[in-house]
Amino acid sequence: MRVDLFDFELPEDRIALRPVSPRDSAKLLVVEGGQLEDKLVSDLADLLHPGDALVFNDTKVIPAHLDGIRVRDEMAARVSFTLHTRLSDTNWLAFVKGAKKLAAGDRVCFGTTNEACLAGALAGEVMDKREAGEVEIAFELSGSALDEALANIGQMPLPPYIASKRDTDSQDTNDYQTVYAREEGAVAAPTAGLHFTPALLEKLGERGVSSHFVTLHVGPGTFLPVKVDDTDTHEMHSEWGWVPDRTAEALNKVRNDGGRIICVGTTSLRLLESAAEKDGRIMPWEGQTDIFITPGYEFRTADILMTNFHLPKSTLFMLVSAFCGLESMQGAYAHAIKYHYRFYSYGDASLLYRAS
Repeated sequence: MRVDLFDFELPEDRIALRPVSPRDSAKLLVVEGGQLEDKLVSDLADLLHPGDALVFNDTKVIPAHLDGIRVRDEMAARVSFTLHTRLSDTNWLAFVKGAKKLAAGDRVCFGTTNEACLAGALAGEVMDKREAGEVEIAFELSGSALDEALANIGQMPLPPYIASKRDTDSQDTNDYQTVYAREEGAVAAPTAGLHFTPALLEKLGERGVSSHFVTLHVGPGTFLPVKVDDTDTHEMHSEWGWVPDRTAEALNKVRNDGGRIICVGTTSLRLLESAAEKDGRIMPWEGQTDIFITPGYEFRTADILMTNFHLPKSTLFMLVSAFCGLESMQGAYAHAIKYHYRFYSYGDASLLYRAS
């Protein structure tokens, strides 16, 4: 399909730079059968039925953004790393702002304002430079010691449409993490889940809606624009995911008992679709998924999708268009823009019913 079919004009002031408080006071646009209804996330329990099942991605965002200084002889240069793939106990792949300043063998010091790696700082060696500003770095610490150092000096890796407009601060440490996050490894948040509060989860449980968890470590590729003209030539990023036995078994029972499966976020949906058999049965699963969902895809798992509002011409807008229908989503996004819904990671949410 032509990528320009998924384009739309978004005013700059619709991009949310901070979340609302409390989290569940965000707007919720319900899209069902071409009909639109304005609600709040706090209304979610009233919109679901006893016996329904919510599927959450419990990945935990690590402080993967590091500002550093390249050290080469007596020359120093500032660089910024965003870690995205762990290769070993010591080595990571990262996207680097200022990658042109780096060469294999360079030493980089993080957590310091000068070229000397002082106590409390972290150092690493550039092992390899790849395309599009990607670099492999080997840190001098490993395993849990490296994780502790990253926690001490790293920052939350806010997406570029926020980070380009303001600095990351201590508030983002809580704001850019779901309340149920537990499996460390993501460098981007599963943002639909950011709307949930302990009180809302309790209300959903009292309603008879069950909660189930999968893990998909969201990578920075989720923010990358589609740079080709046709979806057939787009190369999708790969992310690691896990569907536990207990989750697969529970969701299959929900379906057999007549309940509905509601995926919280596109990451949960992509993972279930990766784990599903042709007949829709969800299997225990673990591995890398690069599933790319566009209109024409036949969904096998979720009945409803809760998700935020996505970028023009993004793979995520293509996914929701496949789930709910392109014309339906174009109408929903026009409504959201007109009525001042807030877009992207810290923005409002939608509740999408799968098109028949």
